[in-house]
Amino acid sequence: MHRAKRSDVPLQETWDLTDLFESHTAWEAELDAIRTALPSVTKYQGRLAEGAEVLAACLEAREALQIRMNRVASYATFRLSTDSLDPNHQADTVRVATLDTECSTKTAFIQSEVLALPDGTVESWMAGDAALHAFRPTLHNWLEIRPYRLSAEVESALLGLSQTLSAPQRIYTLSKGADMRFDQALDKDGQAHPVHDGGSQLSPDPILRRNAYASFTRGLRAYRTTYAATFAAEVEKNVTLAKMRGYDSATQMLLHPHKVDESVYHSIHDVIRTELAPHMRRYQRLRQRLLGLDKMLYCDLTVQLPDGPTVTYEQGRMWILDALQVLGEEYHEIIRRAFAKRWIDRSDNLGKRSGAFCNTVYGVHSYVFMTWENHTRAVFTLAHELGHAGHLSLAAKYQKQSNSRPPMSFIESPSTMNELLLAQHLLKQSDDKRMRRSVIAGLMGTYHHNFVNHLLEGELQRRIYRAAEAGTPITEQMLTRVKGEILAEFWGDTVEIDEGAALTWMRQPHYYMGLYPYTYALGLSISTAAAQAIESQGEPAIKRWIDVLKAGGTKTPAELAWMAGADITNPDVIRSAVAYVGTLVDAFEATLDEF
Repeated sequence: MHRAKRSDVPLQETWDLTDLFESHTAWEAELDAIRTALPSVTKYQGRLAEGAEVLAACLEAREALQIRMNRVASYATFRLSTDSLDPNHQADTVRVATLDTECSTKTAFIQSEVLALPDGTVESWMAGDAALHAFRPTLHNWLEIRPYRLSAEVESALLGLSQTLSAPQRIYTLSKGADMRFDQALDKDGQAHPVHDGGSQLSPDPILRRNAYASFTRGLRAYRTTYAATFAAEVEKNVTLAKMRGYDSATQMLLHPHKVDESVYHSIHDVIRTELAPHMRRYQRLRQRLLGLDKMLYCDLTVQLPDGPTVTYEQGRMWILDALQVLGEEYHEIIRRAFAKRWIDRSDNLGKRSGAFCNTVYGVHSYVFMTWENHTRAVFTLAHELGHAGHLSLAAKYQKQSNSRPPMSFIESPSTMNELLLAQHLLKQSDDKRMRRSVIAGLMGTYHHNFVNHLLEGELQRRIYRAAEAGTPITEQMLTRVKGEILAEFWGDTVEIDEGAALTWMRQPHYYMGLYPYTYALGLSISTAAAQAIESQGEPAIKRWIDVLKAGGTKTPAELAWMAGADITNPDVIRSAVAYVGTLVDAFEATLDEF
């Protein structure tokens, strides 16, 4: 068995990039045109102190350039994501990164000149100029970082080094997508299967699954020193930048753009790690019974249940469309178009990166990336990414480009909301225990993904950044040991934490995206509260939620959560979500009386 080449994948399983550019030639022409258009912004250099009208015009020109830049960057990223083996795709991402650095460097004067204005100037200008007031979130963010800003010359130099500073993420992504190779794994009948990040590792055949897991672990082991060096470089970069800028810690610096207090960050880690563990241990013991396993390995934690239904893409599409009708016609039309207009890339092909994501290109539409498999969990994954699409499409419709994206700490709320609405809908449709068990398992997969996988990634970041700031060298041995300790603390004697589990620090790109991992848990805590409100209150709660989506980045995460009915400064919001997981485990156990 072999994975198909990208060129052999059916067209309907791929996304349509012609909505971005009709051809690669058109994309190249736009690269040149953007560089030519740079003077539309740089002509304002040295003039921003002239007044509100000049500053507003400059910001409008900058935003127009950013929209075009995002479009060419997305095109290159999408092509690389679906086929990282193509050297042309690799080269295109370098070309677009070079242009992005040039644009960022040459337009850096805007922030510098704004921050050089006397205190109160920008605020008074915004109060009297509607065009400038439209950029309030951007300007407010800039003013907030004034105490941590370096000289204009140093800031310009750092922008010029942006490709170098992002090298750890780029090296990791390219290596994982293009270089890693794994031995084939044998199933119970002795048939060989390809191994990559996913696929055979989730097979219901325990022989194939564990052989694939062992193969993947061997493959990771060969790269552990290299990936430890990239991980360490990322951490050391952030620790150094935080010191340069005068932050108390790298954590404080990385949380600053999230607009989340450190107390919230630490609370969500501490509460979930300790209070969720008993529920998840009980759930995995029930799964072990269902799966008929002698012990639970890391690779057994998310495998589909043996009696789960086969779900085709078409069936999944109908489930999602039916479930999301509750959010109203405007939202539902976005989801319908996503399916009808090839916004979704769902193929499995050689060179395609692992995971799933949604990227909304302002002025075009959203693009959803995943690998479809015929089971319930895949439906939840697709609903999740379409949650991003619905959210950011509405935000793009009602907000300027610069105001359309909320801080990262809120971004996972709308995505997980769709998963919760999908589960609510499916559970109402069926009394069949087998179907209900599959849906509950799918929803438990959501909480495992966000409250366990990603939050324990975040816990590794907490410990590693503390160690780095104390002067401890970051090595492969340290990363593997600490990750193993975190997993063992959470799972106790329920799951065997072997080398493959301890090496999971090598499997996620999130470590190169600031403090992204914890945001999944925060987002799901918010959406759990909002979904329960929709179920109990109906239309008023739905209207509040749609207003939240339309607000984009014009409000802080705390304000958005409050609109949706959740106070993220209160740990009880997190505890309520954890308690809900306990009720799901109870409901799951109630379906097992025939076993």
